[in-house]
Amino acid sequence: MRKLTVATRKSPLALAQTRAFVAELCARHPGLEVDELLVTTSGDRIQDRPLSEVGGKGLFTKEIEDALLDGRADFAVHSLKDVPPLLPRGLLIGCFPEREDPRDVLIAPGNKKLAELAPHSRIGTSSLRRKLQLLAARPDVDVVPIRGNVDTRMRKAETGDVDAVVLARAGLVRLGLAERPAEILSVELMIPAVAQGALGIEHREGDEVVAEILAPLSHPDTKIAVTAERAVLRVVEGNCQLPVAAHALRGDGGFRLVGLLADPDGSRVRRAEVRGPVPRTDAEAIALGEALGSKLR
Repeated sequence: MRKLTVATRKSPLALAQTRAFVAELCARHPGLEVDELLVTTSGDRIQDRPLSEVGGKGLFTKEIEDALLDGRADFAVHSLKDVPPLLPRGLLIGCFPEREDPRDVLIAPGNKKLAELAPHSRIGTSSLRRKLQLLAARPDVDVVPIRGNVDTRMRKAETGDVDAVVLARAGLVRLGLAERPAEILSVELMIPAVAQGALGIEHREGDEVVAEILAPLSHPDTKIAVTAERAVLRVVEGNCQLPVAAHALRGDGGFRLVGLLADPDGSRVRRAEVRGPVPRTDAEAIALGEALGSKLR
């Protein structure tokens, strides 16, 4: 079995999810060795401005993808919600591990719920998607930009810099913080980001050895769900300047895809959904996603 190199960001969450995936990969392939290539991305370097002001989702992937393309790394572990819908030529997402809880959570001192926060409470998030949906539920609060890793953002709530923060539950779980008191926000209140809670394992096209090694850890249901969601993002030409959300739900033998889209200033909010049989192929999932994207656009 060959030795491989995985490219990852240096943040505690990126390292935790990469190392957990690599540990499972090595357990499936005794004798496999995986070295880490730690990469600082543009999104990691720019911490003083909201992402919507500095370029969008590719800020967390470009330097990692450069390492794949020039051969310094064999595969990369991404939070799939950070990956643009169109990949650079020569790369593909070849493995979709089983998704973690995709919902958002609100963390506030005293474990206050969103409905319990006082008027004009300051809620920290730099996500336009989250801001728009928070204000729809609580138009009397103030949503303020906040950057940094998970620990940094939680600490700002604990020290009173803000009254609450909104984070992805998947990140808390992967950092071993699943028991941290938090209000889990329902999908009806807060539609998650496209592919939130899912990982995407990226590698070079044509590298069949790497593809074969990764294949056992790909989860078919996760792949279908995030493929549909990412098709929505592609149709609406989503980026960090555009408040967009999409989430796939299975139930009663069917498939429901819900979404939200607004103009960059938060105006013209559109919500829509499509329903159909559970997709059996990527093409069927993409068709449902494109249908929802067309409704929203």
